[in-house]
Amino acid sequence: MPVDRRQAAVFAGAFALRLLLLVLFPSLPDLLTGRVEVSTPVSSFKRLQEGLFLYTRNVSPYDGGVFHQAPLLLPIFALLPNAREFPLPTAFFYSLIDLINANALITISDSGQAVSGRLFSALRKHIRWDGVSIAAWFLFNPFTIATCLGRSTSVFTTTGILYALSSAVGGNSLNAMLSLGFASYLSIYPALLFIPLVLLCYDRRAQGPKPPSGVAIFAVQHMAIFLFSIAGLLGISCLIVGDFSQFISATYGFQLLVPDLTPNVGLWWYFFIEMFDSFREFFLGVFWLHLAAYVGGLTVRLRRQPLFVITSLLGIFAVFKPYPSISDASLYFALLPLYRHLFPLMRYTFFAVSALLYATLLGPAFYHLWIYAGSGNANFFYAITLVWSLGLSILLADTIFAVLRDEWEQENPEMRGKEARQV
Repeated sequence: MPVDRRQAAVFAGAFALRLLLLVLFPSLPDLLTGRVEVSTPVSSFKRLQEGLFLYTRNVSPYDGGVFHQAPLLLPIFALLPNAREFPLPTAFFYSLIDLINANALITISDSGQAVSGRLFSALRKHIRWDGVSIAAWFLFNPFTIATCLGRSTSVFTTTGILYALSSAVGGNSLNAMLSLGFASYLSIYPALLFIPLVLLCYDRRAQGPKPPSGVAIFAVQHMAIFLFSIAGLLGISCLIVGDFSQFISATYGFQLLVPDLTPNVGLWWYFFIEMFDSFREFFLGVFWLHLAAYVGGLTVRLRRQPLFVITSLLGIFAVFKPYPSISDASLYFALLPLYRHLFPLMRYTFFAVSALLYATLLGPAFYHLWIYAGSGNANFFYAITLVWSLGLSILLADTIFAVLRDEWEQENPEMRGKEARQV
């Protein structure tokens, strides 16, 4: 198989850049690991190290009340040398994960499912970037680099999601369900992608020589595979930690009930700090219902483009999940270039990008004023996270508008390029 020289150059450059930053700035990984924009209570590398310390001494990693991540990560990281004494092997490992994710992006792009599928074909499908360009955008994105150097464990969830998508667009629905099961095992929220992912798998298989018999039977079969993969991973986890109830409570219970209100780039922490305890359960249910409610509406309205539904849901998760980080935003930004043909139809790109850059640059400053300088309060940092969420929301709404406009122009070719107003 011939080697793509552009792809090899991009991958080598991205790998070298990460190692060069580590060599030139040895304290940078520890600095990023402590940043609330990079690490959350469910993805922090420091908390993983705490759990690993207990695990290697035959103590339950959840006894300290600090570790809240999947136990399957522990035997993997136990094979690596101590990250404080020997940081290079861990940096190699995380850099390799980024390259694996970029390779999955190339597969997704080269499939062409973003511009043409079983039920639709974009009018501007000739306007697109190739897979290597999209991989380069992902690998050299500052958010991706910061997540890699900060050693956030959310990169493994990203791997599961991207390989679920790459398997789905390649017609391998079995691997797609197994990958989504792995991502859902690490974090709860990827399970919400099941419905649009099944539709993507169905559409792709229906384009093959042996189309499936019916979408309902297809969905039930793949639901069984999805649940079986999660059950298998939970069984392995039980063998690792022993106490199954403690493991469930410390991981999935922790993510569902949100007891740790450490500041992050999301919307939940400040709201629940100010919330009276008597109303906490009610608003916890409202917040989770709000997060899950987008799945049905987007899937029904944009049934013909399930890959775009998944992309939009990932952007929604980056705004509304309880413990978001810049890793979630970097995954959403990685998939956006697949829809280069929609960019001419977007209206508020400048405002969205300006808000995101504003929040990115001032977020660390506002956090410093609050925590270290003592010249501000929690409102300083929460205000800038609202700007961040606003920028993502504008971008999300604009891309959804562009998709709807593209579909409308396809149904009404005489209106292409003309202004449409709602009366």
